[in-house]
Amino acid sequence: MGFFDKAKAVRLQSHLGKYLVADDDEETVRQSRNGSSSKARWTVEYVEGKSNVIRLKSCHGLYLTATEEAFLLGATGRKVRQTLPAKKMNSSIEWEPIKEGLYVKLRTSEGKFLRGNGGPPPWRNSVTHDIPHRTATQDWVLWGVDIVDITLSDTASLSSSLSASSTFSSLQDGYSPSPDRDSPVAYLSRMNGSAFIKQAENGNASVKPSPGMEFFRKAKSVRLRSHHQKYLIAERDEETVIQDRSGTSKHAKWTVELVEGVDNLVRLKSCCGKYLTAIDDQFLLGMTGQKVVQSLPRKLDSKVEWEPIREGFQVRLKTRYGNYLRANGGLPPWRNSVTHDIPHIHQDWILWEVDTIEIRPPSPKKVERSESLDEDLSSSSFQLRTPSQHESCDSFGGSPVKYEGRVIHYHVADDDGNVDDGIEGHSFNFKGQNVEELTQKLEEETELTNITVCSKNKINGKLYPLRLGLPPNNATMHVVVVPSTSRVELS
Repeated sequence: MGFFDKAKAVRLQSHLGKYLVADDDEETVRQSRNGSSSKARWTVEYVEGKSNVIRLKSCHGLYLTATEEAFLLGATGRKVRQTLPAKKMNSSIEWEPIKEGLYVKLRTSEGKFLRGNGGPPPWRNSVTHDIPHRTATQDWVLWGVDIVDITLSDTASLSSSLSASSTFSSLQDGYSPSPDRDSPVAYLSRMNGSAFIKQAENGNASVKPSPGMEFFRKAKSVRLRSHHQKYLIAERDEETVIQDRSGTSKHAKWTVELVEGVDNLVRLKSCCGKYLTAIDDQFLLGMTGQKVVQSLPRKLDSKVEWEPIREGFQVRLKTRYGNYLRANGGLPPWRNSVTHDIPHIHQDWILWEVDTIEIRPPSPKKVERSESLDEDLSSSSFQLRTPSQHESCDSFGGSPVKYEGRVIHYHVADDDGNVDDGIEGHSFNFKGQNVEELTQKLEEETELTNITVCSKNKINGKLYPLRLGLPPNNATMHVVVVPSTSRVELS
């Protein structure tokens, strides 16, 4: 219940990165990438006398319901719908949240779990309740919880002209989720925290920015993934910072340094030994965004320090001057660029997911100095070697990074089936076990539908669809994605 204790409304994001939405037919429940729609907002109701279950009400005033109707004849999954019980509330609209790491599983009274399905139609984007038995689909019952509204104390006097509760209510009334606006919680997190707390000093609850240091405190190195599903990359020129889909590159790795004497700031060092730096130069003349670069200043000052502010399962990285690290989209030159700014639209562009690559080793225990220790040290000869800058840029350093699964390199063929091997393709880390899951992942990566995944014969250049299982031992694969519009005849 930890995710829902003070939640008034939430969004639920499946393992596939899609949101649970209530369709306009006031019956169907499915998954969609449009998390800004009001259809992705679910009001939380607590069940009297049952502290471990909740009800979820859609924007249409109907409840998320686990029905007995089979989704497909002969398959195990059962339908999940929006309903309004005719006589009384029953257990079919009650869900028990079970925390699993940073996610929750929502269990029905019969022991089944809310599941966001993937795969080809009709499974794709569907939502059922089931007990998954396949290892590959265990993650499909995990949901991320984004709090849209929170419940505040109503003990303050209603006659108060400026109370925290009335201020928050006005935000709720005018709130319409969109990519260009924060949720009320996020908005209040950006407000001057002390000003809002003063409004609540008479006993009202206060909303404070969530700490984000837990993402970095135990991390030795991380990757940062933007809202566009691209990684923060330190370019080879040792100055530029961009976004790119190649998260397996060493240039996506950032070493975390904790700022001594301050418990809410970090520095991020690239593989080239330079720091992620917010400078004052404008990215484009006349625009508000300012440049973010790699630099190695003589003195480590506030320009290389970032304050992580948690928002759900993501963080915003704030400069000491109030700007945020922003991953830009749109047309060139904005596409794939990284700036720092205070955004008035595209609020999601300042949200980053943190992937921990290496864990920070525990600090060694302090031992008392003794004569025997002095003798051991004096009789021992050893030499510490500091790696050069060239070495730090060309190798990860320290213990090797362990990636689960296999690396998939892919190109997208044109309408005639041609592939330009001279252009560097894209790559990603894949944990699946079969061709069906690989096809689904590639559709998400390329944003294409009904693709065919092929291998290319190095001798004659022909494309052959993958039909058998994947190579053993998580071997690296090179594949070609053939869109449904392609006119090529596959062998």
